[in-house]
Amino acid sequence: MIDTIFFDVGNTLRIVVPDKEFIANAEAELMKLVRTKEDHDSFFAKLEERWVAYRRTAKTTLLDAGEMELWRDWLLPDYDPELISEKAARLTRLWRDHDGRRVARPDVKTTLEELDRRGYTMGIIANTITETEIPDWMFEDKVARFFKTVILSSKVRIRKPDPAIYQLACRAINKEPASCAYVGDNPIRDVQGTRDAGFGMMIRIDEPDTIKKEPQEIKLHPDYTIESISELLKIFKPLW
Repeated sequence: MIDTIFFDVGNTLRIVVPDKEFIANAEAELMKLVRTKEDHDSFFAKLEERWVAYRRTAKTTLLDAGEMELWRDWLLPDYDPELISEKAARLTRLWRDHDGRRVARPDVKTTLEELDRRGYTMGIIANTITETEIPDWMFEDKVARFFKTVILSSKVRIRKPDPAIYQLACRAINKEPASCAYVGDNPIRDVQGTRDAGFGMMIRIDEPDTIKKEPQEIKLHPDYTIESISELLKIFKPLW
């Protein structure tokens, strides 16, 4: 019996909204923080190239860097290491903001409230480069109380689809993997990790942005595919 539901966050509970002014402000602040003398286009082209290299390594090793390591060793190794280390947390948030503004799907809070009322234990397992963005969102949107544990790859270093990150989340709240479900958007990483960890159920939310950014050959399939978070209420009936 499934009594625990873990969620991904990016493109699952939250989506990215393009916002030119928001992006421009983030990029301007990032450049100011590192005191760069490079022009905008050259600076961000260099960052993007290094970001792609880091992502390639992270996906191969299934290990994520912490914020200081990411900026000092990967993204801006040619800048003052003391300055970069000091500003790493803020730089990471701004690098995320340079993609756009992240907002919760409109049905997230009401669905979490109802799942909580129905007796489900909930948590988060997410690959992320920032250590603070997800906790800050949880408090800002007043949903922190619904999550018993929050496991972030930037904190624990292990990243999906390594089954160890799923098993760590289960141990954190004393749950058996077979009694847990996972809700994510990635048709390869999220499905594979959930299956390898021995979770009892995998649910994929169909997010076109995920497929567009990471086209992949789909070999594994979820137990359910949904188009909105509120559809979980059709799957998870009251436990009492």
